[in-house]
Amino acid sequence: MTGGRYGPRVPGRAERGRGPAAVETALIVVGLAVLFAVAPHQVEGDDGTRLADVEALIHHGQLTRSPYSLVGPLLSSPFLLLGEVVGSPSWWAARFNLVVVSVALLALARLARGRVDPRLLRTFVLVLLFASLLTEGTRTYGPETPTAALVALGLLAVVRGVRPWAGWAAVVAGVANTPAALGALALVAGARALRTRCLRSLAPVAAAVLLVLGEAWLRRGSPLTTGYEGNHGVATVMPYSGRPEFSYPFLLGVASILFSFGRGLVFFAPGLVLWLDGRTRRAVPGRTLATLLLLFVAGLVLVYAKWWAWYGGLTWGPRFFIVAAVPASLLLAVRLRAAADDTAAGRTLTLAVLALSAWVGLAAALGDLHRLDVCAANGYQLEALCWYAPEFSGLWWPVLHYPGGARAVALTAWFAGVFAYLAAPLAAALARDLRAAGARLGHGWRL
Repeated sequence: MTGGRYGPRVPGRAERGRGPAAVETALIVVGLAVLFAVAPHQVEGDDGTRLADVEALIHHGQLTRSPYSLVGPLLSSPFLLLGEVVGSPSWWAARFNLVVVSVALLALARLARGRVDPRLLRTFVLVLLFASLLTEGTRTYGPETPTAALVALGLLAVVRGVRPWAGWAAVVAGVANTPAALGALALVAGARALRTRCLRSLAPVAAAVLLVLGEAWLRRGSPLTTGYEGNHGVATVMPYSGRPEFSYPFLLGVASILFSFGRGLVFFAPGLVLWLDGRTRRAVPGRTLATLLLLFVAGLVLVYAKWWAWYGGLTWGPRFFIVAAVPASLLLAVRLRAAADDTAAGRTLTLAVLALSAWVGLAAALGDLHRLDVCAANGYQLEALCWYAPEFSGLWWPVLHYPGGARAVALTAWFAGVFAYLAAPLAAALARDLRAAGARLGHGWRL
């Protein structure tokens, strides 16, 4: 089609952007459906206790004395009641976290409208869903995913000044859902108070503490009774095993949380390392939000480093730190959007981080360490292999124990397709870099 006397019609910038926008929106919407209908979901371990706690309250009016918060399970109660009519309560419980993530993304789109580049926002969502450890959190009933959603959205509202009271309320609810996050909230609120020079920024800490103490008092008879008193693991060959509560050496805990092959954030949330690059930090829109999220993650690391079960039990990856997927995905999305202006070395680093992050997402969609017998063998005597040995890491699990079947193949194809879409511009730019480098090296040579 021609444009009359002026020759072929050249699309404007808005029109050129419509194609990628439609493709990316479709990838997000269809991808959520894939995660809902195709990915395996389960209620196992501690999640079963949480489900039993809220069902005892709903059906019998009984408050159990278990150590797990009722905040998240109460939020899921409408879906559990739906399960009495359609499916089953456990079926809906296993998918509740994915519903939470979907609602959080809609709220994110509303909060970010007109304030964040839509292309960056879509890239961030694609990375978060299909190239981060959040994928594991969408398959379970664990409390960490609702906490991550509430904290991230709440801090965004606070930083943007959009009903900050509601933002802090969301953060407080998220922290009450996982009381160990009180230390992380204290770190964030303290940083916020120093920045604003306003002591009111510390009020959310007091509110969260009151909620946690109030629930403990109501359910266990004392505000200081957590339900974890004397809690400990199995004594094994590991020198600090079998000890109760906060008995693990702090430095070993920090090193393990950050660098162990089976739980380390460096491997499971590699986008975090991009914060060390000054150009990346400067390119992040709303750097304050990214800083607060990273402080929240740091606070969790400081708290869990001393906990005897810093590794999160028999699970896939560092489940206590799912919130780390948010800043890691944001930093990676920023690098992907700025790839055209980056150096060849920078693009190579970005592609490497994207590739590892995409593998994390796929492994999270497929992985089930409950089927890796060695982790629970001999009364959990060999479980430490799953924390430290690369061969038994959740990231290596799909290589040795690929589940096979139509579901696994479909998930692998989908995650690979999203990775290819995100990596294509980077790969094309790197190909140009290689051609240019080859031309420079070949210049002046002759037979």
